[in-house]
Amino acid sequence: LYTAQTFLAGQGGLGSVNREAVLGMLSLVFWSITLITTVKYVLIAMRIDNNGEGGIFALYSLIRKYGAWLAIPAMLGGAAFLADSVLTPAVSISSAVEGLQTLPPLEGLFDENPSLTLMITVVIIVILFSVQSRGTESIGKVFGSMVLVWFGFLAIVGVTNLSNDWSVFEALNPVYGIKFLFSPNNAAGIALMGTVFLSTTGAEALYSDMGHVGRGNIYFTWPFIKVALVLNYFGQGAWMLANSDNPQYTAMESLNPFFQMMSPNVRYLAVILSVSAGVIASQALITGAFTMVSEATRLNWMPHLQVRYPARTRGQLYIPVVNGVLCVSTLAVLAIFKDSEHISAAYGLALTITMITTTVLLGVYLWHSGKRVGAIVFTVLFLAIQAMFFIASMAKFLHGGWFTMLLTAAILFVMYTWNEGTKLERAQRRHMRPNDFLPALDKLHSDFRIPYFADNIVYLTSDSETKRLDTDIFFSIFADHPKR
Repeated sequence: LYTAQTFLAGQGGLGSVNREAVLGMLSLVFWSITLITTVKYVLIAMRIDNNGEGGIFALYSLIRKYGAWLAIPAMLGGAAFLADSVLTPAVSISSAVEGLQTLPPLEGLFDENPSLTLMITVVIIVILFSVQSRGTESIGKVFGSMVLVWFGFLAIVGVTNLSNDWSVFEALNPVYGIKFLFSPNNAAGIALMGTVFLSTTGAEALYSDMGHVGRGNIYFTWPFIKVALVLNYFGQGAWMLANSDNPQYTAMESLNPFFQMMSPNVRYLAVILSVSAGVIASQALITGAFTMVSEATRLNWMPHLQVRYPARTRGQLYIPVVNGVLCVSTLAVLAIFKDSEHISAAYGLALTITMITTTVLLGVYLWHSGKRVGAIVFTVLFLAIQAMFFIASMAKFLHGGWFTMLLTAAILFVMYTWNEGTKLERAQRRHMRPNDFLPALDKLHSDFRIPYFADNIVYLTSDSETKRLDTDIFFSIFADHPKR
């Protein structure tokens, strides 16, 4: 929805891009989706799960025994992922709603009311968060068929525009991308990689949502989705080449090739489908955030919040407090940045941090599972690519990246505080040895004046040492009504 639009904005508009620029961008996008999403996440990360759950915290739970230092990348990556969960609904839905501005009958209405797209986006986001309590099982039945239609539509629209110029498939050669990245004609410089990164931003959510969606479903559908995405991106490239001299488009501000490459009649359907797809993309991040917070709670990195299980499907959960905080934060993002072009400047920076930390943890997992050469190749290759994405995204820092970094720091502060507090609290617990508590319990057991049955007789402890008793538990047995 917004990768090509951001690319044109960075290069100075449609009139400033030539064949070298378009093929370079397409080449970088294709290889980013292939290496990051397909190879790293679908083929490697998806095979590594913790009882069916994916995501950075599930991965950390599998390897935490290999070193205390692993908590640092896990916490940092998790905090950055949660920060980006706030931006995804804002950027996905606002960029889709902005498609309404390209419909000829509505152009005048949006010119008169510039804040109308913002208001429509706010309404959709409020509705989206208010239906979360119903669970993703019922929502998923509608979403599944919608996604199938959406990606089918992307492929058809892409092929329609490719029929004029199939030569854009030269961009499958990675040389075009590398040449343009370092070419003097690249107006954005290294920041171009920050734009290219936008095409892979759903990959981390894909891994986090494994428990909600199921690994088998992702494996089965990914080839179709990959082909549809590639056809659409290359279709946008063919359209840009065909219209680079068209005065109707070269003078247009914030031109979005995705919507402009369709005829006005098809655009109506595109807006409806893209808003639906934006809602679904947001849903993926929201459910991913629920999973992440639940995993963090299990690791004692987050406060223990009320968790509901609204569906019969395993792995689906709903956390009311997280839902509320995400909703308020997303609305705050919209209030600060106003439109998708400015939000996408903030978007992606935090997610590059999550991807780098996931690479480190995956590398450690592969190393300890005996694939030492594979672990080194994997870690070096993906750290090099993602470090480039991070440096490129840092160019966005003053344009909005500061917001996600601030949010990441705030979430990291909560995690660190909770972790340290839990350690402190556990260090201050007092315990009793069997020769201290057994005589007293034996006397209680033999006292026939006390009823033999009582409620609340099961005591749960997270103590790993079974030969001692927490003093608080001992006193609670005798307090108020002794429990024989």
